[in-house]
Amino acid sequence: MIRPAAPQQPVPIEGLIAALSRKPNMKIKVPLVVRALGVVKAGLALVGLAAICGSLLLAWHYDFNVPAFRQAAGEILFPPEVEVTGPIQGQASEAVTPLEREQRAVTEYIAKRYRVADTAVAAYVSTAYRAGAQYNLDPLLILAVMAVESRYNPVAESVVGAKGLMQVMPKFHLDKLLDHGGEPALLEPEVNILVGAQILREYQRRLGDTEAALQMYAGAYDEPTAQYSAKVLAERARLESLRQALRQQQKPKKQQSA
Repeated sequence: MIRPAAPQQPVPIEGLIAALSRKPNMKIKVPLVVRALGVVKAGLALVGLAAICGSLLLAWHYDFNVPAFRQAAGEILFPPEVEVTGPIQGQASEAVTPLEREQRAVTEYIAKRYRVADTAVAAYVSTAYRAGAQYNLDPLLILAVMAVESRYNPVAESVVGAKGLMQVMPKFHLDKLLDHGGEPALLEPEVNILVGAQILREYQRRLGDTEAALQMYAGAYDEPTAQYSAKVLAERARLESLRQALRQQQKPKKQQSA
């Protein structure tokens, strides 16, 4: 009866070395063999690493233009240390125009001085600049009128019926309100500013003088001390100082030194 061969068991390397060293005819120095095996292992590791690097370089060469591979390879080879979110700092400021910078500075000044929300003041300032361009009127003068008339309260109403930011008297200017929906529209900040600017510009053209136009706007044309116009022009002067300082900062260094 033929017995089946017993399965061969793997022999540990250390056992093989010990067995060979016990044979009289096998003169093997054990430390030398161990060192040789270490060199072989290191060599195999280097070969494997070289193969992996070669595969990556080959794939990079042929497939780097594929977006998915490019992204994956970039993340593997150059992992980001910090995840950056939102717009890059500096881009927004570079895109802002000088006029926008001026409006921002004016908005910050008014919001701080009169303790009004920045978002609300920004809308008032933007509308004042638009109304100034439409009626050929200084927007800072429009804003100064708002400061004196209502302190930037869009729902302000006087005992005589003046309404809104610029305290427009609807009964005297119904014709100007027809295109905006009538008297109720005066409590809308945009409508109030546009109509108030239109009224002030008409008085300027009629009288040929800003101080007189302001006195008429306040219903105090014959008032000898002109207190109202003095208050408005003083507020406008503060805004003008802010504007001039900002424009001076925006000039090139050569022009500033000159």
